Amino acid sequence: MISGTDFLKIIQKRQSDRAYLTSSIEQEKINRIIEAAHLAPSACNSQPWKFIVIDNPEIKNKIADCTSSKILGMNHFTKQAPVHIVIVEEKANFTSSAGSTIKNKQFPLIDIGIAAENICLQATAEGLGTCMIGWFDETKVKKLLQIPKSKRVPLIITIGYPAKETRDKRRKQLDEIVSYNKY
Repeated sequence: MISGTDFLKIIQKRQSDRAYLTSSIEQEKINRIIEAAHLAPSACNSQPWKFIVIDNPEIKNKIADCTSSKILGMNHFTKQAPVHIVIVEEKANFTSSAGSTIKNKQFPLIDIGIAAENICLQATAEGLGTCMIGWFDETKVKKLLQIPKSKRVPLIITIGYPAKETRDKRRKQLDEIVSYNKY
C-alpha cells in the first residue's frame, strides 16, 4: 500500500508539462493510465466517458493542430507529446442525469474531471508528464476521430516524458482557501 506521504509526493510532482522528450511511451504504462481513468468514481456509477488514446503520430499531429492557436500563441507544444488522450462525454445513466437536472449540477463533467486527474496522477507515478487541454477546435477533433456530432469533447490530455524538471508550485496560502465549520 502506498503511504499518504508518498501519494502527496506524486501530487506535488504533478504539473502541466508543456515540453516533452521525443521518447515513445511503453504500452504497459498507457494501460495503467487508462486503468486509473477506468477506476474513477462517477455519480451513480454512470461512467459518462470514453477515452480515445491517440498514439499514431500522423493522427496525433492532426489533433495537435486542432489545439494550437497562432493568434494567441497557445498550445504549440502539443505536437511534442507522443500520446494524446481525448475524453468524450458520453450519456449519463438515468439517475445521474436526473440528479444533474434536479440539483442543477453537471455531474458528467465533474466525473470527467475526476477521471482526468486520475490519468494525470497515474502518469506522474509512471514518470510521465501531462497537460490538460481545454482550448481546441472541438468540431475538427470530432471530425478527425469520427466522434458523433451529438457528443462533446471536454478535454484532451497530452502525455509524454517531460523535458523539464518539476517547477515550484505557486498556490494561495491554505488560510485563504480553507475554513472549518463555516465559510
